[in-house]
Amino acid sequence: MKQLTSYNRVAGYLNKVFDLLNAEFFESALSRPTITIQSTPKAYGHFTLSDNTWVSTVGGTHEINIGAGTLARPIEDVCATLLHEMVHYFNYINKIQDCSRGNTYHNQKFRKEAEARGLCVERSDKYGWSHTSPNERLINFVIDNQLTDILINRNELFAFRVGGTGTHEGGASTGTTPKTSSTRKYVCPCCGMSVRATREVRVACIDCDQQLIEE
Repeated sequence: MKQLTSYNRVAGYLNKVFDLLNAEFFESALSRPTITIQSTPKAYGHFTLSDNTWVSTVGGTHEINIGAGTLARPIEDVCATLLHEMVHYFNYINKIQDCSRGNTYHNQKFRKEAEARGLCVERSDKYGWSHTSPNERLINFVIDNQLTDILINRNELFAFRVGGTGTHEGGASTGTTPKTSSTRKYVCPCCGMSVRATREVRVACIDCDQQLIEE
């Protein structure tokens, strides 16, 4: 696979990842929204409640946005952001009220659906069960589907200091520093081919006859 170093390629890649997550965690019940890459101050992403956020001659769609300044995190964390917003999407179409206080406080209903779909969930006093990170199921999903890191990132003026993976429309900060990734990345010193693993492994690149080095 070509490296994800251009905006257009990343935009298409996020649609592919959405489809894979949709099949794995939602039985493909979610119609594809418009996935955007824009700056989201104090949040990693958002989901819009309106199904006419984007309109065309064939109808309207919801929007899921991934923060442009957060793309170059480990791919399992980007997947967790997207999955977090997909949980909001699932809850919305199933009339599950998962947030309050202007759609910023994540309640136990959000926690229940998120934990059933590949996410670890932690609570903050201000934003409820909003701090999400990938659990072992999601990490294994990333490895099994050979998803790779995004290698382009918007150079934001201010660093992000949030730990949750997103909010509803009208978002807000979700708290503390993000967790360190629980996977290891191994890279071929010759061609740059990479793989991920959840534990220490010895793995080689067949094309280059070289052992991969942990990054």
